[in-house]
Amino acid sequence: MKTGLVLEGGGMRGIYTTGVLDWMLDHHYTPDYCIGVSAGACHATSFLSKQRGRSYRVNTAYLDDGKYVGIGNLLKTGSMFGMDFIFDTIPHKLDPFDYDTFLANPCEFYTGVTNVWTGKPEYFPKECLDHDTTVIRASSAIPVFSPIVRYRGNLYLDGGTSDPIPVRRASADGCDRVIVVLTQHRDYVKHAEKFRAIYKNLYRQYPKMVETLDHRHEVYNETRQFVFQLEKEGKAIVIAPGKPVELSRFEKDLSKLKALYEEGMADAQKVLGSCSWIGEN
Repeated sequence: MKTGLVLEGGGMRGIYTTGVLDWMLDHHYTPDYCIGVSAGACHATSFLSKQRGRSYRVNTAYLDDGKYVGIGNLLKTGSMFGMDFIFDTIPHKLDPFDYDTFLANPCEFYTGVTNVWTGKPEYFPKECLDHDTTVIRASSAIPVFSPIVRYRGNLYLDGGTSDPIPVRRASADGCDRVIVVLTQHRDYVKHAEKFRAIYKNLYRQYPKMVETLDHRHEVYNETRQFVFQLEKEGKAIVIAPGKPVELSRFEKDLSKLKALYEEGMADAQKVLGSCSWIGEN
């Protein structure tokens, strides 16, 4: 049996995922396969490099640093998150990322991105992250709030816009069963994007990207229902917050972030603590 780990994005809500992943590291669990988009992909890297606690540190240690997240970044660089700070300064200077352990990990890993020209998802293997964070940066480039990222001759934005929970890709890659970590509670329903007039104008050269954003909520809601159907069939284990997440994509309240991280740890123990899949590892 090939077990996959599928990680949703969600900006700072992804700190819930870090709690789940740190629980897995504490219990020495590594799946056969992992795929993530946006924040999910970011947190997967520290998980696969076995740097327990690193994702939590990165998401909380720099909240008061204007270079990390804030309106100042948006005005200066076109991105709410300080992309150079997050994807260069932190991993290469402030909180070094262990590329060697990451690349040596036998777990397959893919990062999902969205091709701006086609509006379709693309997936890059972990070898593309050999001392190069561009793919993760592209997957985390939130439409409207981040600039488009150029990589290997193409243009990319947030992987979560076209394939928000890449469970079907995991299945296509041979996973018989999946552990899916969501960052919204089970009853959450996504609505149409609020900034249509802005993104329609901003991406007027990329009509397929506009179309993808127009239908993003429909794809997201349908994918969640598919995930829950897999759960009913015994093909998926779903870990999700038990109540609405009162936390914004750009949250800077440390107490809220810490509470959501601890909730992720607790939910992982509750759901995976006696799971036979984990025992097989």
